Amino acid sequence: MTALDTASPARPAPAGPLGDLETPDPLELLLGDPTDPGNPVGYQAFVDADEHGDFLPAGRKAMEAYGIGAEFVPTALGGRLVQADRLARVLRTVFRRDGALGLGFGAINLIASSTVWAAGDQAQRRWLADVLLGNGQTAGAITELAHGDDLARTRLTATPRGAELVLDGRKEVINNIARAHAITVLARTSTEPGNRSHSLLLVDPAAVPRDRLRFLPRFRTSGMRATHLGGVEFLECPVPASAVVGEIGDAMETVLRCFQVTKSVASSAMVGALDTMLRTVTDFTLRRRLYDRTVAELPHARAQLTAAFTDLLVCDSLATTVCRSLHVLPGQTSVYAAAAKYLVPMLAQNAADGLAVLLSARSFLREGPHAVFQKHLRDLPVAALAHSGATICQATMIPQLPRLARKSWFSSAAPDPVLFRFGEPLPELDFGRLAAGAGPDDRLIATLPAADLSGDPALRVLHGRLLEELRAQKNGWTGLPPRNRTPFAGPVAFELAERYAVLLAAAACVGVWQHNQDHPSAFVRDPAWLVCALDRLTARLGYDPVDGAREAGHQVFAELTARYAANTGFDLIGRRLC
Repeated sequence: MTALDTASPARPAPAGPLGDLETPDPLELLLGDPTDPGNPVGYQAFVDADEHGDFLPAGRKAMEAYGIGAEFVPTALGGRLVQADRLARVLRTVFRRDGALGLGFGAINLIASSTVWAAGDQAQRRWLADVLLGNGQTAGAITELAHGDDLARTRLTATPRGAELVLDGRKEVINNIARAHAITVLARTSTEPGNRSHSLLLVDPAAVPRDRLRFLPRFRTSGMRATHLGGVEFLECPVPASAVVGEIGDAMETVLRCFQVTKSVASSAMVGALDTMLRTVTDFTLRRRLYDRTVAELPHARAQLTAAFTDLLVCDSLATTVCRSLHVLPGQTSVYAAAAKYLVPMLAQNAADGLAVLLSARSFLREGPHAVFQKHLRDLPVAALAHSGATICQATMIPQLPRLARKSWFSSAAPDPVLFRFGEPLPELDFGRLAAGAGPDDRLIATLPAADLSGDPALRVLHGRLLEELRAQKNGWTGLPPRNRTPFAGPVAFELAERYAVLLAAAACVGVWQHNQDHPSAFVRDPAWLVCALDRLTARLGYDPVDGAREAGHQVFAELTARYAANTGFDLIGRRLC
């Protein structure tokens, strides 16, 4: 409990994830204290496994004991998948310890299965659900090394032959491909150009002729060394026509819809890795003494810790809001998910780089109490690239933003507060409601014009700056020549897309603060963290620090050290850890 909490009035007991903050979540309890050197699934064990370049066997067993596959299966099929933000919190627990485990036993299952939940028939859904519920592994054979995220240039083909389709070609840099019990494959089914030339297939690798399927050598990586990135080559391999997911030719639309879910959840899950890095460096600075005081008492170190904690809160606000928008604003998340997948890894990497300076030479150590830091520092860039990189995310936003600027900014109504309220349940995730492209009503950005932040002097100034930027954005997008409104745009459009992502993060922070005033933590209800968050975001837009930000930073730092001492999460939920 912080000093602010002691003055809090009596409030009704919160529900949902805010209902029992003093008890670690079930997966956290199963994995135990990660700092215990004797814990078989602790930090040291994962660092050692990373050194050997393979999954930690005890980590794999823990995931199976928990039944991690059920997290990716809709409840109608016997799983636990209801809310995207809840799934992201589960994966954060894994990412706190090991990004390779979080990706290989977590995010990859969502990538491989979401298209089947969205477009598969009942038999495909039931079969894949049984694979995941039985602790089977999946793989999404979507990309090809020669073309990266440019899926339209896919060369692997699926050619009709009687009651079969014949797969011919290869996919590379695919997570878990040689270990998968089910593979989702993107294939070209027409030689014609355009978006109707590709199809998705759900393949059982155990059911195809072994001489028509060849697994390619593993790709080794500098980060997430335990990740098994490999390839597969189909050699005129027959699969039944019933393997097609959805209709022939509709793969691109299905992928565009489903990747919104995976981008949102993956962005949110990364917060777990940043939590560990911040916790590791906070521990160091509170224990290490220089000049007759702790490192944490030095002004530069304190400012750096405060900045990293603030950036984590910004990442959490944006990523969690975007995850909830999949339920509340499913017609808009195409642009929101891309913005989150672009900005969250960037903020996390910047924060990690600043923390590395504080840890100094220890940030390179591969053994000892701080070794997990260097592991996560190497893992972060891999996590950022997984699924879709920054340029692809910007290229996804650019064609959509001119219409949003023209039709909705300063005219759309603010969204339903449930979008931001962590404690309120949401209807089950419905993949069918997601749209391939954003509609013309940007409700999340509308949070900024609709907000009343006049009660706090610093927030009033920051709010004015954000509205000024939004007006400049509107003029910038509507004045762009046609070519700069396409993925082939020049640098000016990419810069505008980055600034839009910053504004979207600011809108998420404002909405979270406004609509969680019943949060058990007085810190979350207090405007101090919002002042720091908006001050750092407006600094990215070129503004100087606002008066009052330094004082707010003192409160944010005090909360950081209080949470460290209480061993609670650094995110906005703030649940106790093991």
